[in-house]
Amino acid sequence: MSKYSVQQQPIETLLSWIKSGEIAIPEIQRPFVWNASKVRDLLDSLHKGYPVGYIITWRNPDIRLKDGTLSAGKRVLIDGQQRITALTAAVVGQAVLNKEYKQNKIKIAYNPQVKDHESAFEVCNNAIERNPIWIDDIAPILNGDTPISKIRRQYLEKNPTVDEDKIEEKINELQAIKNRQIGIIELNPDLEIDTVTEIFIRINQKGVVLSNADFVMSKIAADQQFGGNTLRKMIDYFCHLLNDSSFAKHIESNDTQFFQSPDFVKIKWIAQYTDNLYHPNYIDVLRVAYTYAFQRGRFSDLVALLSGRDFEKRSNTEEIAQQSYEKLRTGLMAFFNETHYKRFLLLIRSAGFIHANLLNSQNSLNIAYAIYLHLCDLKMSEHEIQHWVKKWFVMSLLTGRYSGSSESVIERDIKQIQEKGIQEYFQLIELAELNSGFWEHTLVRDLDSSSNVNAAYLCYLAAQCQNQEKAFLSGSVKVSDLFETRGDEHHFFPKAYLEKHGYKKSEYNQIANFVYTEQQINIRLQDKPPFEYLQQIQQDIEQGKQQYTSIPSLVEWRENLAVHCIPENWQAFRQENYADFLQERRKLMAKKIQQFYDKF
Repeated sequence: MSKYSVQQQPIETLLSWIKSGEIAIPEIQRPFVWNASKVRDLLDSLHKGYPVGYIITWRNPDIRLKDGTLSAGKRVLIDGQQRITALTAAVVGQAVLNKEYKQNKIKIAYNPQVKDHESAFEVCNNAIERNPIWIDDIAPILNGDTPISKIRRQYLEKNPTVDEDKIEEKINELQAIKNRQIGIIELNPDLEIDTVTEIFIRINQKGVVLSNADFVMSKIAADQQFGGNTLRKMIDYFCHLLNDSSFAKHIESNDTQFFQSPDFVKIKWIAQYTDNLYHPNYIDVLRVAYTYAFQRGRFSDLVALLSGRDFEKRSNTEEIAQQSYEKLRTGLMAFFNETHYKRFLLLIRSAGFIHANLLNSQNSLNIAYAIYLHLCDLKMSEHEIQHWVKKWFVMSLLTGRYSGSSESVIERDIKQIQEKGIQEYFQLIELAELNSGFWEHTLVRDLDSSSNVNAAYLCYLAAQCQNQEKAFLSGSVKVSDLFETRGDEHHFFPKAYLEKHGYKKSEYNQIANFVYTEQQINIRLQDKPPFEYLQQIQQDIEQGKQQYTSIPSLVEWRENLAVHCIPENWQAFRQENYADFLQERRKLMAKKIQQFYDKF
């Protein structure tokens, strides 16, 4: 069975479909990123009869209205938004949104006196406006706002020596652009949502990685009946305000109606929030809202539900579409709730994850937030919520639960939490995945890595932050302080020392060879082997010199070594037993991580 049909339509017909809403163009699916010269080139190609590519649409499945009648689904633009927007700007004369989401008018000028092989179009500027040989804006001619006779008469008044018949012919050629054919590929309405999503992702890539969430965003942005276009604005504007507080001025200037709406009130607070721990993009916002509100994980199911899909009856109804948009709005409002958002991040910080550098899984954060919102709905006590969300978050990091393709795992987790309750379901996970074998072997093996974004290592550092532990060889500065200021990841076995004995980068950069310390201490230690600089430090403390460290006593010094998981037999730390040191320290680090996890 064919997945699509191909047809040719005049540009005038295509634009009439857009005006009438027959083709639903996502309002802010993507800002208009073409520069004005590309718009000019598109018009020139159409003028010369060159092909300009295909527009790809998907006709939404027919939907059964509440009165029982069937309504033909609108065409959703899958590919070709930039060309459509360019035509709307140049032919209809509408302003477009630029990269800063400002309204921008693009005027294309036309010179009817150029030779046939030359380009008759140019982006209008001040010089062109003053030059009588140019018609400075083609839109009134193409959209019919100004009669052709008036255009011709005005041009001849400015250029009295030109051939009147030739000018009339050229202006008629210009007007004929709207009759040029453009190819439209229409995906069949009975295609499975997964198939349409896959087609969307493939044809839209062009060097940019897209996901099924992008298709969801296009879907909701194209909806006006149930307010999807407004929801898309909330998501998009929230993410912009999070990164640039001045963007509120752009919204005020360019989208006054939204700026004055209750929906803007719900998100404007984020512009003044300076916490850099969690920087969700539109996919993250959508993930949390969808997972929380629908108890589902697959974004393709969300597209189907927003299309009104009744999975049991295998049909589409207006009622389900409306309910789905209302449910999505509920999820988004919960995400945007200032109290929820700030309390959740406070919870994550209190677990020791005080800096974005300690987080390597955005999905783990997203699902933890969705679970947090779910537990709030259940009216759990704040203590219980903190306990379960922290424990779930750390578990998901340590096990890499949401790495890779995770939608099926997300869906299973949220459904099981809903059905069994978080306590019973979590106990099942712990029995299966966090047994003694995990803590004593799997976690130790995971720490055998040279990546400083290794999840186990980041949990180890979070444990040090949560425990308020002092930095390596520091009497006052804490590990947590070093994430906010200038701290160094010191090679316990110095890099130069190991390099001199033939060790490779992947060997001396093992995470079990790193300790967080103050920069000045790191500089003083230089490239001495551990047994040497530790002996010197011990003597300094005994003599009260404090040349290398501000730690005042041997007892506190030994405690400092212990909290950094330094094995007690440090006198034996030479390059020939470096591998033994790493293995011993990994075991101690794994125990520390387990103790950290068990505290929640």
